Amino acid sequence: MKKIFSNYKSTLILLAAIIVGTILGIVFQEKAAILKPLGDIFINLLLVIIIPLIFLTITSSITKMKTPKRLSKIIVTIIAVFVVTSIIAVLIGFASTYFVKLVDTEDGETIKQSLEVESGEEVEETEEMTIAERTVNLLTVNDFAKLLSKDNIIALLIFSIIFGIAVNMSGEKGEAVKTFLESANTVVGNIVKIIMYYAPIGLGCYFAAFVGSFGASIAVGYLKTFIIYTVVAVAFYFIVYTFYAWVAGGTKGIKKFWQNVVPSTITALATCSSAASIPVNIDCTKKMGVSEDIAETTIPLGTSFHKDGSIIGSMFKIMFLVCLFGTSLATFGDVMGVLGIALLANLLVTAVPIGGGTISEMLIITMMGYPVAALPILTMIATIIDAPATMLNVTGDTVSSMLVARVVDGKKWLEK
Repeated sequence: MKKIFSNYKSTLILLAAIIVGTILGIVFQEKAAILKPLGDIFINLLLVIIIPLIFLTITSSITKMKTPKRLSKIIVTIIAVFVVTSIIAVLIGFASTYFVKLVDTEDGETIKQSLEVESGEEVEETEEMTIAERTVNLLTVNDFAKLLSKDNIIALLIFSIIFGIAVNMSGEKGEAVKTFLESANTVVGNIVKIIMYYAPIGLGCYFAAFVGSFGASIAVGYLKTFIIYTVVAVAFYFIVYTFYAWVAGGTKGIKKFWQNVVPSTITALATCSSAASIPVNIDCTKKMGVSEDIAETTIPLGTSFHKDGSIIGSMFKIMFLVCLFGTSLATFGDVMGVLGIALLANLLVTAVPIGGGTISEMLIITMMGYPVAALPILTMIATIIDAPATMLNVTGDTVSSMLVARVVDGKKWLEK
């Protein structure tokens, strides 16, 4: 129990600070704006670290990639299973939020403009551009210095991927750069930890001013988001994963899954970290009858690239902002756009508790065209759904390994 409390300590402190801030906002209303500068400090710290965090996280991850000792059939199967299950997760996340107004505000445009002014963004009319021109501007910049801007996150991501691949292509001559990147990534990770020490004060003051300015409906929206997400997560856990287990091994597969999945589920809830759950999850998967090579490949890869809970969470974050700012999703293209953003954002969620989704959240804000000052709004959502999201992330990898075994080893894989 003491260890579990230790794992949740940061989350509980953060939630307590936000609750206190929300109460202050409701009680003092506009007067709570006096606390806003303390919240701005937290926002500025996050925005300063976001560029090096993205570059070093992406490049160092790519430089660590090694060719798995697997047959091509297994690798292709893992990718296929991840893609299919991720699409199912994002569709369920969308269906769970599309018909529900997560937050009800009187004037979302006013809130958006206020956040744009706070973050120093200029609201101006832009010339009409073709789809091709918009794509070019989204994916690339014409000056290296522009990569070092929060306004060009997608271009920075692409450059980071290319840089990481180039380091791998350089072989031994790239080892020094690889070592530097890994070292710098560790340092930046610790900077994020230091910033998160200030998070309770920063977020508490931010929400005091935010709720004081725009009303208690924001706080009610968070409570509604938490309740709906928890219900969806529990239903997904019992219904969808049972169905996956049945697809993988019939009634025997369902029995094997539920006999062995509890330890990894408890570990996920206790640690709120997919990475910390890897050893237990691999052991549980092997006990289900999955071969050692499949288990030891699928689980680590899934921790990085397959997160059902985070995908559903990304949809909740997107739809919260859509409701908050009154954005219209009237066309099929709009819907497909948010689904694609949620899937892409999932790839950028690191497997650590509190703060692991900062890059993902920044991508959502950038691609949706929202002000960067909205980042703490998504940080709050990530905090309140962290435990159930991690549970789905971990157990989703478990049942995915069963599906991989079904394809690779045949329908009688449980008998081998």
